[in-house]
Amino acid sequence: MIGLGRLAASRSVALSSSPMLIGPDCPLLLASGSPRRRELLRRVGVPIVVEAVHIDEMVREGELAGAYLERIVDAKLAAARGLESAHRCAAVLVADTAVVLGKHILGKPSDERVSREMIEQLAGQRHEVATRFAIATEAEVLCAETVATRVWFRSLDGAQIDRYVATGEGADKAGAYAIQGVGAMLVERIEGCYANVVGLPLSLVVARLQSHGLLGACPVQRSDLLAED
Repeated sequence: MIGLGRLAASRSVALSSSPMLIGPDCPLLLASGSPRRRELLRRVGVPIVVEAVHIDEMVREGELAGAYLERIVDAKLAAARGLESAHRCAAVLVADTAVVLGKHILGKPSDERVSREMIEQLAGQRHEVATRFAIATEAEVLCAETVATRVWFRSLDGAQIDRYVATGEGADKAGAYAIQGVGAMLVERIEGCYANVVGLPLSLVVARLQSHGLLGACPVQRSDLLAED
């Protein structure tokens, strides 16, 4: 297989050629609008360019979390591989995160009322945060995996819930909270990958990029570790 940029430049190169190594001149395309995923990758020095793809992310009636994440990530990947910027990058990364309580998927709240309802449901309960990610070159899909982390919320009274919702922090986040922000006070403990709850199982993503010959030792660029967005 070969990287996206080289394949666009030379169609005569065989698809079995070695992939291009991710670097400043041939970055990873993060096809996501999530600033949390962007920050996670930049903090370990992975050179990236960011371009979000837009698809219908509505949950279908009766759809379980596993099937939902597979469908959404497949659709995101198909859209991302068609982007013009993809042809200048070594590979494409897409991801989607779902907060799952029982069999119910808690998406992004539409308003403060829904935010409050979600936090009320999660209070004193255990839920799962599942993130599915996929990595592909122009030649092939290299991997697609789902990682789940268990999260326990502490018991919360109405005033505590109101104060958190009023911060507005969870307005654009699945489950209406952010574990990396003020929402950390809601969480009693977790079991599994913390970065996965933020939005990307970073260690596994880096390991997969390395195992497919796309990424060398991290950090790739030490200056990125202190860079501000």
